[in-house]
Amino acid sequence: MDIKKNVETVTEEIEKACKKSGRVSSEVTVIAVTKYVSTERAQEAVNAGIIHLGENRAEGLESKYESIGSRAKWHFIGSLQSRKVKQVVDTITSIHSLDRMSLAKEIHKRANRKISCFVQVNVSGEESKHGLSPEEVIPFIDKIKDYDNIVVEGLMTMAPHTEEEEVLRSTFRQLRQLKEKVEAKGFSHAPCHGLSMGMSNDYQIAIEEGATHVRIGSKLVGREDQ
Repeated sequence: MDIKKNVETVTEEIEKACKKSGRVSSEVTVIAVTKYVSTERAQEAVNAGIIHLGENRAEGLESKYESIGSRAKWHFIGSLQSRKVKQVVDTITSIHSLDRMSLAKEIHKRANRKISCFVQVNVSGEESKHGLSPEEVIPFIDKIKDYDNIVVEGLMTMAPHTEEEEVLRSTFRQLRQLKEKVEAKGFSHAPCHGLSMGMSNDYQIAIEEGATHVRIGSKLVGREDQ
C-alpha cells in the first residue's frame, strides 16, 4: 500500500470539498485511524506527513506510542471505559468519545492538565451507537463545568452506514446546528468550536457540512485485519 499516494489523494479531495463549501483546508484536521493496522503501518503514515493518529483501544494506543511517541498527536476515538482512562490520559491530545458523567469524573481525576474532549452524540438514534441524545448534550455540558481538567473542544458523531447522501448530510447538519447552540451558551469550559465527524466513506460530505476533524482509516492506511 502506497500511503504517501493515499495522503495526496485525500488531501486533494479535502481541498475540493472545502472549495465547494467556501472553506479552507487548514480548518480540517485529518486523523489517520490506525486501530486496524500495525505499528509499522502507523509509522509509515507519520513518515508520509500525517501528524494525527486515532486509536480506539487503550492497549493499541500504548503499544504504538511506545514506538512512535510524540512524533504524532494521539486521539482516542473509541468508547473509553472509565478504568482505562489512566492508561491513556498522559499521552492523548483529544478524547472523541466523552458521553457520560462517570467518564468525565475519571478524566478530571486522572489528568494533570486540561484535556481536549469531544462530546459524543448519537444523532441518528441507532441503538448500536454510543453517545448522548441531542437533547442531553447541553445539560450534560453544563453539569461538567466544575471538572477543570476538561475542555469541551466540540461534538462528535458517527453517521449511519449508508450511501444515501441526504441521510448523511442531515446527520452532519444536525450536529453542526447543535454545536452552534452550545457555542451560543458561552460556556467558558466548552468553547465547542469543533466537529469530529466523517470517515473514509463520507468525509467529503462531512467537510461540506462543517467538519473540523475527520477520522479516516481504510482510505489512508488500509486494514490489516482482513
